[in-house]
Amino acid sequence: MGARQWVRDALTQLYERRLARQLLGAAVPRHVGAIIDGNRRWARATGLLDPNAGHRRGADRIASFLGWCDEAGVEVVTLFLLSTDNLSRPEPELTPLLRIIEGVAEDLSAPDRRWQLRPVGALELLPAETVAVLKQAEEVTRGRPGAHVNLAVGYGGRREIADAVRSLLAEHATRGTSLDELVEVLDVEHIAEHLYTRGQPDPDLVIRTSGEQRLSGFLLWQTAHSEFHFTDVYWPDFRRVDFLRALRAYAARHRRFGG
Repeated sequence: MGARQWVRDALTQLYERRLARQLLGAAVPRHVGAIIDGNRRWARATGLLDPNAGHRRGADRIASFLGWCDEAGVEVVTLFLLSTDNLSRPEPELTPLLRIIEGVAEDLSAPDRRWQLRPVGALELLPAETVAVLKQAEEVTRGRPGAHVNLAVGYGGRREIADAVRSLLAEHATRGTSLDELVEVLDVEHIAEHLYTRGQPDPDLVIRTSGEQRLSGFLLWQTAHSEFHFTDVYWPDFRRVDFLRALRAYAARHRRFGG
């Protein structure tokens, strides 16, 4: 390591400790959503010809990120790993990405991990082998003491809402509820009870890396009152200091929820 890099790292560590002290006693989000973007651009920027090298580097960053969430006291984390739009990518590009996601699920569900995993998304659109890995990860981590971690794979916010309405209608059809009766009582909470994230608090904070400032269909229903933090850092380079900056920005905001 060169002297200049050593100085830069030392200054970053000092700044990180300062941020951590500033956050003592500050409001902490219960649920953090993360749109982990910029893997392919990171690979190009570092001169790597294989875009999957960026996805693999980004996958390696996830466990560290979850550890930072644990340290902060975050109870729920939702990771946007693959959208329904991504499923239209050419097979030579999509298949390696699915293998990387399977590796993430296997790593996060290893016996030495604390997190409880839940796949969220249109799993019926995914290959059977990918679904099997995600379901196995959910099964073996059930009841673990750490944070609940949603793995959004084959996820689309509009599709989630459509699935929730479809599930709601099917439930009431089974009960014998007429359409007129359902119209009389239907409220937003009835739909929320059928979302992929049912039973969990909505995200308080959503972080998106890589400089893009849009949701790309991520948790459209659940983020109605979320705070957003956008950073130019590509996901593979996202550091604890970047996470602490997001928490500082969140803590500085006064959440009125329309009041």
